[in-house]
Amino acid sequence: MLHKEITEKIIGAAFEVHSFLGNGFQEVIYQRALVYEFSRKSLSFARELEMDIYYRDLIDPIGKRRVDFLVEDSVLVEVKAVKELENTHLAQVLNYLQSHTTLK
Repeated sequence: MLHKEITEKIIGAAFEVHSFLGNGFQEVIYQRALVYEFSRKSLSFARELEMDIYYRDLIDPIGKRRVDFLVEDSVLVEVKAVKELENTHLAQVLNYLQSHTTLK
């Protein structure tokens, strides 16, 4: 697994947050708690990182989107406060991982 040590720390942080807070909060609450847990685990991260959206062979981006966290300049983390993940959530994350996306 790529970035195994980092992802284990991220998953551990997410479990800590969920164990303490449980269900029912808005995403921003879980994000703020993750900031604390990432810091406790000595993980470097950028929050609400803007990413360019490219279309076909256009050189200039056609828009922007934001990812919740980029951890250790390697792992994207998207927080969802939903009862069940849907295909649109998967599509969102897959869009973040497109090869034509650059981080700013």
